Amino acid sequence: MSIRSMMDSTFLHFNAGELTRMSSSLLKHLQSGGKLFVTLAGAMSTAGIGTLLAPMIRKGHIAGISCTGANLEEDVFRMMASPSYTSVFDWRNLSLEDEQRLFENKMNRVTDVCIPEEAAIRSLETRLVEAWKDATQNGMRRLPHAYFFETIRDESFLNSLKGDTETSWVLAAAQSDLPVYVPGWEDSTMGNIFAARTIEGEIESDCVLSGIEYMRHLASWYQKQTVPLAFLQIGGGIAGDFPICVVPMLNQDLEQEVPLWSWFGQISESSPSYGGYSGAPPSEKITWGKIDSATPMFIVESDATIVAPLLFAYILNL
Repeated sequence: MSIRSMMDSTFLHFNAGELTRMSSSLLKHLQSGGKLFVTLAGAMSTAGIGTLLAPMIRKGHIAGISCTGANLEEDVFRMMASPSYTSVFDWRNLSLEDEQRLFENKMNRVTDVCIPEEAAIRSLETRLVEAWKDATQNGMRRLPHAYFFETIRDESFLNSLKGDTETSWVLAAAQSDLPVYVPGWEDSTMGNIFAARTIEGEIESDCVLSGIEYMRHLASWYQKQTVPLAFLQIGGGIAGDFPICVVPMLNQDLEQEVPLWSWFGQISESSPSYGGYSGAPPSEKITWGKIDSATPMFIVESDATIVAPLLFAYILNL
């Protein structure tokens, strides 16, 4: 039995039922010629979302991706050094002393897995700093992810990898020239490193373009789209709110006339009553001109590390 068949026959009620309805509706959208825009918040890359997101990209289902700086870099970290990662299965019972030892061993913990600083973070830093220096010397200015794409396309980088390239969504995106948007990139490990190198004077801060340039690019890209675009928000925060706002920006602030997002799905466990974007229900987006009352809307209030792979597996009919 495929995952699609299993979900259709057994995921019938509550969050499971909503996930099946969301998956079926998205499949119909894609089969009718539409594409999907995905946003990634949280630590989805470290959780291995690329295992199924990369095939979605290679199948041509994905129109673009918006993600946090952490999701961009952590997918590359995983591709570079996943065999050196350490799993911590009893992470809830770690003492403060245990945490201190992880720090001293240069193992950066994300819930139940530790990212090795030297094999992943510092290794990528070396390559990116060279790219930033070269851009400074040659007066080039690029968006943050463009430096990542340039780095991971390099043959010497690919030959140095210890992890699995097939499960890297960033590599799949680079190979497909997929539009990627990383608003707030400076709030990431590589963003912090970039700031440190600019303070030292090794590189010029304007060699990396700002989030405004991302919005300008997104606006131009959206206006050129000729197929209906579905919007899947995994989590929330800036990764989700930044790209969905391109529609009201174009329609209301620029007084252009572009279509709204054609479909909306959200995977979140945040509470709407807290007032945060991550928990805001789809209906609230109607009032901002992002979608309208006729837009198919779905929200699954559950763990995205479980729900998103099931959704993608349903689409891929695994």
